[in-house]
Amino acid sequence: MKIDFVRELAIKILDEIEIKKAYSNIILDEYIRKNKTKLTEKDVGFLSEIVYGTVMWKLTIDEIIKLHSNIKINKISKWIKYILQIGIYQIVFLDKVPKSAAVNESVNLAKKYGMKSSGFVNAILRKVDEKDIERVLEGKDKKEQISIKYSMPIWIVEELLKNYKIEVVEEICMQSNKKAKTTIRINKLKTNKEELKQKLDERKILYKETDMEDFLQINLKNISDLDLFKEGYFTVQDISAGLASLILNPQKGQVVLDACSSPGGKTTYSAELMDNDGIIFALDIYEHRLNLVKQNAERLGIDIIKTEVQDGTVYNEKFLEKFDRILLDVPCMGLGVIKRKPDIKWQRKKEDIEEICSIQKNILKNCSNYLKKGGELVYSTCSILKEENEEVINGFLAENKEFKLELEKNILPTELQDGFYICKLKRI
Repeated sequence: MKIDFVRELAIKILDEIEIKKAYSNIILDEYIRKNKTKLTEKDVGFLSEIVYGTVMWKLTIDEIIKLHSNIKINKISKWIKYILQIGIYQIVFLDKVPKSAAVNESVNLAKKYGMKSSGFVNAILRKVDEKDIERVLEGKDKKEQISIKYSMPIWIVEELLKNYKIEVVEEICMQSNKKAKTTIRINKLKTNKEELKQKLDERKILYKETDMEDFLQINLKNISDLDLFKEGYFTVQDISAGLASLILNPQKGQVVLDACSSPGGKTTYSAELMDNDGIIFALDIYEHRLNLVKQNAERLGIDIIKTEVQDGTVYNEKFLEKFDRILLDVPCMGLGVIKRKPDIKWQRKKEDIEEICSIQKNILKNCSNYLKKGGELVYSTCSILKEENEEVINGFLAENKEFKLELEKNILPTELQDGFYICKLKRI
């Protein structure tokens, strides 16, 4: 009996995610690096597909297990559960894998990881088909149907329903399961759009125009290995995130603060918009995260960013009314970027909202002291809950009459863009 190496790696990675609460992208990259001599490019693609897909659709998959199993899911051994999960993902969500292959390889794994359970795995997977999603929705109310159909924890659905109509909530959940598109931001300090497009054409790399002048959608997996990336012709950034820097609109020669800067996407875009002329103070609470900002700046040929370890909630007298522009891309629940980070669905809890909102309010209150009169401040999150966005801003404006609202933008997740909230305030 030969065990499929890729599928075996997949269940080991799922165990790391489940037991150690490891982030799927980090642990997946780690396993790929450790086994790079044993994995082909096709293997890496299949492994990534199974891991991300199973994590993304875990709730729906577990409902299908419950539909066919006479053993309660919490009584099934963890290895058999992982084997069932990846098997069901292949059968229900992957057209390119024949059902017979998914079943047989899963049974082989079960013989190794739970000898007596191979028959159990075989029996369940042979019953599974694409119509199981419809079956597990029967008898459920609309809220539960959205949760199960789109593998979204019920508490997230309930929180979204406080903010949006049920049709909008369903659309958000559907979009959050689509594979994220990759967009790149052209570094105009080193090139221009036409030159970069020519260089991409020369390397036979597919791309598409977007609605944003400085951004292209690109179809490439190992971007960090590309010479154009290493040489700083572009950086990877979502359009919504880039919009925060555009709305900040920093000018040449200004003094700018990015109080939550890591890994530096918005910081470096601000520097590019300033034509690398002025100064940007980039803050974060961890030195190793600021190192990412430094690395990005160096690759892109930017030298106006000064990094400093500092907590945005703690007042620093030397910054009082020092800045022309302030960017606060604050910590958040991250519900607008689930399609990029599916772990968010399972690691976040409803109780986290109150704590995160408290941090957001403290950062905004503290850093607002650093803005010059006549200066502008952008507050942004990659979340779509009003509690983290509009309610934070409304509360701040009620207590700080010297600030006025200039612009407010709420972006819901789409196939191309992440969900985002961006707000610009001006100090009168």
